[in-house]
Amino acid sequence: MHFTKRDFLATIAASAAILVVAPAFAQAKNAPGITDTEIKIGQTLPLSGPAAAFSVGSKSLKAYFDKVNAQGGVNGRKITLIQLDDAFSPPKTVEQTRKLVEQEQVAFILFSAGTAPSLVVRKYLNSKKVPQLFVGSGAATWAEDIDQFPWSRGWQPLNRDEGRAYANYIMKTRPDAKIAVLYQNDDAGKDFYKGFADGLGENRSRIVLAETNEISDPTVDSQVVTLQASGADVFVSWGSPKATAQSIRKAYDIGWRPLMFINQNTTSVEEVMKSAGLEKAKGVMSVVYLKDPTNPSWADDPAVKEWMTFMAQYNPGAPTDAAGAYGTSVAQTIVQVLKQSGDDLSRDNIMRQTMNLDMELPLLLPGMKLQTTQTDRHPLKEFQLQQFDGARWNLVTGS
Repeated sequence: MHFTKRDFLATIAASAAILVVAPAFAQAKNAPGITDTEIKIGQTLPLSGPAAAFSVGSKSLKAYFDKVNAQGGVNGRKITLIQLDDAFSPPKTVEQTRKLVEQEQVAFILFSAGTAPSLVVRKYLNSKKVPQLFVGSGAATWAEDIDQFPWSRGWQPLNRDEGRAYANYIMKTRPDAKIAVLYQNDDAGKDFYKGFADGLGENRSRIVLAETNEISDPTVDSQVVTLQASGADVFVSWGSPKATAQSIRKAYDIGWRPLMFINQNTTSVEEVMKSAGLEKAKGVMSVVYLKDPTNPSWADDPAVKEWMTFMAQYNPGAPTDAAGAYGTSVAQTIVQVLKQSGDDLSRDNIMRQTMNLDMELPLLLPGMKLQTTQTDRHPLKEFQLQQFDGARWNLVTGS
């Protein structure tokens, strides 16, 4: 084959074009929102509205990213977290999530608060192949429907398992109990109630009355009065921090003294127990999987001491309780995912790394681990029962 001068020059030009285009192809493997210096993450959360107390964990999440950035970031990249208020309103969540994905061009959505707000955007995010990571929800669907929605991941133990834990404890300690239940009328609350009823099994007739409430209800006082009239001596209240505080306070104020169980996400001493009244909350039970930094029994724990120092520096004035520990632990989890992703920060690889975790998070209870595999992709599955003594939560031995 004979090459002319024109052929030679054309070949050189083509080679030069390849050299120019190649870096763009290399960069394209990374997700939107990721550059050589930045990892842009989006989050929707209730900074306002009836579930605003849930934002405590999200503020600790952001504070931990501030600490990571001050130490040089993740593999040389700083984390930018864009937080948008959805007021715990699903239509608002849709609007804000679209803004994060389509306008802000975030790499993924992290730690969106609540079951209903997270579910309403799940189909959209999966259709766009945008990771929806470590949602603030314990609904069973985050573990059961991963094959249908492979871009979505839960984090915390499941509501149904929480319900079963309460049912098992009640039947073990009070086999003749008469049980009243108040639960949030959404997927999360229904999921919990199903787990609770399933846990009772043939003893589900022990539930003498069940009532529901909407998260937008100004109070749950009328439901609590109705439940007291059932003659129940066990009261299971599963809902938002606001509804939980109201349940505790109203039951006490009308002279009802049942053994009471509350939602694992509403155990904040500062935000819930003090709001209800510490004396009124005495004896209330729940489940736990994180160390409670407000509990003096953890005062000398090295991980808790380090966390308290971190909070004083990066999140001063914020409640230093289990809600803050939750947000920090989620932040530590995603930082590990990003570290494992290395220089391949494609959305595909980020999702692969969520299925390859084996971590002993500093604030998990001793002996607990966060683990995922290709076939078991839900991170946390364990917890213990705890009871409030009027000042702090204490683990229930043998639970």
